[in-house]
Amino acid sequence: MSDIADAAKRLLLGRPVRSDRLDHTLLRKRIALPVFASDALSSVAYAPDEILLTLALAGLAATVVSPWVGLGVVVVMLTVIASYRQNVHAYPSGGGDYEVATANLGRTAGVSVASALLVDYVLTVAVSVSAGAQYAASAVPALRGHETAFAIGVVALLTLANLRGVRESGAAFALPVYLYMLGVGSVAVVGLVRYLAGDLPQAASAELEIVPQSGLEQGLTGLAGAFLILRAFASGSAALTGVEAISNGVPAFRKPKSRNAATTLALLGLISITFIMSILVLARATGVHYVEDPASQLLRDGVPVGEEYVQHPVIGQLAETVFAGYPVVFVSIAVVTGLILVLAANTAFNGFPVLGSILAKDGYLPRQLHTRGDRLAFSNGIITLALAAIVLIWAFDAQVTRLIQLYIVGVFVSFTLSQLGMVRHWTREMRTVTSPVTRRRMVRSRVINAVGLGMTGVVLVIVLVTKFTHGAWIAILAMGLVFVLMKAIRRHYDLVRAELALGDDPAAARALPSRVHALVLVSRLHKPTMRAIAYARASRPQVLEAVTVGVDPEDVAELRAQWEELDLPVALKVLDSPFREITRPILTYVRSIRRDSPRDLVVVYIPEYVVGHWWEQLLHNQSALRLKGRLLFTPGVVVASVPWQLASTEGQTGLEGTVQGTVPGAF
Repeated sequence: MSDIADAAKRLLLGRPVRSDRLDHTLLRKRIALPVFASDALSSVAYAPDEILLTLALAGLAATVVSPWVGLGVVVVMLTVIASYRQNVHAYPSGGGDYEVATANLGRTAGVSVASALLVDYVLTVAVSVSAGAQYAASAVPALRGHETAFAIGVVALLTLANLRGVRESGAAFALPVYLYMLGVGSVAVVGLVRYLAGDLPQAASAELEIVPQSGLEQGLTGLAGAFLILRAFASGSAALTGVEAISNGVPAFRKPKSRNAATTLALLGLISITFIMSILVLARATGVHYVEDPASQLLRDGVPVGEEYVQHPVIGQLAETVFAGYPVVFVSIAVVTGLILVLAANTAFNGFPVLGSILAKDGYLPRQLHTRGDRLAFSNGIITLALAAIVLIWAFDAQVTRLIQLYIVGVFVSFTLSQLGMVRHWTREMRTVTSPVTRRRMVRSRVINAVGLGMTGVVLVIVLVTKFTHGAWIAILAMGLVFVLMKAIRRHYDLVRAELALGDDPAAARALPSRVHALVLVSRLHKPTMRAIAYARASRPQVLEAVTVGVDPEDVAELRAQWEELDLPVALKVLDSPFREITRPILTYVRSIRRDSPRDLVVVYIPEYVVGHWWEQLLHNQSALRLKGRLLFTPGVVVASVPWQLASTEGQTGLEGTVQGTVPGAF
């Protein structure tokens, strides 16, 4: 069975990779861009949708301001990218915002950032895969109604791909990301050329009328209109998600790591800004309409379009309009857009495990997240992220509009605290630097980070105000729970470390027990029992006893007769058990020894069967397991399991050809 499982694992994940091959997993810029920037690039596919969807609540006239809202998002993006270029040079170890906040603002701020990032990574997977499922459903009608199952299946595939290793998953995902860039780029270029030439047609949805939401019939006038614009800006700021992933992934770049990461950040910013503005300008030029509930919000000749109307995402509508008469191009762009939305989750699959490993090393997450798997990936972190994302997708039915409200709170919390940390970093560094050139560079960096702090802080306030009642409170609650959990884990590790420390008198920890009192548990006289006795004698304890529990008088009499017949040089003690219990009499006897001689060490040898099939485990060793579980809580007691491999283990032990038997010369 284990051979089959191992073969299946090798088939799915590949052969184990030696630790000294870690350098070979590092990424070139052309692979790092799709690996770490796919999240931010994919935001182009749904951030414009969210801007138009929000503005549509005020009716058709409100959507004309969408490019200006997009311009506000672009200004923030430029500032954040410029700020993070400073981060990757100052903190290239991969801790990203967590390291910056911890080093400059303290542990509490660092854990706050970490909790925000962990929640954001989970939401990245859930939102990206759900958006991809919706695009896939628009291209393949058979998937409609099955988006949740499709999204969960995609998360499972992404998990499998990432368990094979960062470099392997990056190479596999690079081509789809570049195809997406080509697809959206072609829509932008061809659309703008046709617009300038005057032959750009109107979108199919342009002929429809948008019904404004109650209370917004007057458009964007008044306080309600201003609030709606801010809400649209907050929704569009989802385009900034993923920018921080590069600062967390600096160790995965080839040398020079910081410079390559900074270059990748600049490329990411240039491409994202170009795509966002092109989509919003073309959407306005072609009259694209995009609403939350098309069945009731869109009218044709004054009549709602009804449930049969299929609303394609904005990029899909633009592709269909720009390449009118070429349905193959529309379908291709829809497919690659859906694919990039799915692959955007890969950014989180690279960021979450690395951050989890750093947090585990610092004692804020379980130690298991710090270790690498067979393929040098942080396997436990990858699996943890996948499970959390699947729960979210299932809970929110893969609805992007519902998930997006939770999304960007965490990332702007980390943005703001990170920029505040960088301002303090440069201020502290400038106190020790005398070189005018270096000081000018630091002043420039501090100004960039200060501007970034101001902008991200303002956006964070806008996001909290406009999205709190729409679901952002769930993300805030999740961050709080993760924060408390990480603090509790760190407190536990600190308490354990203090409890296990040698203290002021290391010699006391080396003190030997007065005597060793060995007990061999005997149920019947057979080879496993003889082996346990032999091992106990080999340890040369001061006292050695064989102990059995007298449940059945006939069995006890037979055991005594066999014992005397073999003339074993070990005393056999029978413990009474009037209620036919096994565990309690042994525990009582062990505790009596400890009570009479507190400085003695009691070693209990338990013969155990090693079985080759899972179902055999149900038939053996149950009493031994219960007894071990109780003895482990008894101070001054050591439990020694003495294994005996049954024939069913043949072919699984790796010791085929050896002969089982007792220790030579034991008796």
